[in-house]
Amino acid sequence: MTLKTALFALLLFGGAAGIFQLVDRTPLAPDHTFTSLNGEQISLRQLRGSPVLVTFWATDCASCLSEIPTLINWHHRFANRGLKIIAVAMYYDPPNRVLELTRERKLPYDVALDVDGSGAADFGNVNLTPTTFLIDSTGKLILHQIGMGDLVELEARISTL
Repeated sequence: MTLKTALFALLLFGGAAGIFQLVDRTPLAPDHTFTSLNGEQISLRQLRGSPVLVTFWATDCASCLSEIPTLINWHHRFANRGLKIIAVAMYYDPPNRVLELTRERKLPYDVALDVDGSGAADFGNVNLTPTTFLIDSTGKLILHQIGMGDLVELEARISTL
């Protein structure tokens, strides 16, 4: 192989490798529709164009309860920038307890019931709470956090959307 041929092959294959690196492999959020406590249908597909924070929680989860003030804060700070927060109560959580806690804590963001577990299944079989997903305005999952995690990092990610 001549030097000229080798350079041509290097440029050809090197350029092709560069093209493949541009492919975005970030997964899309599931196309799920949640039902809020007031019966409203919340379709993730219809929310495209806005960032969405989906957090799976339970009324008997201490970490979940300790995150509530932060979620309320984020709702007040970022709702005007389009952030939608959906707190999804796990299938085993009695709806009357979810409703009672939502009223007691005056949650300003959407609270949904996942009575059949289909939301948790669509998001990769969520079974630990809290489990949080941050979805960008194009519908891509940009963060998946199990447990309380780093709320400062999560807030920083939200503020860049």
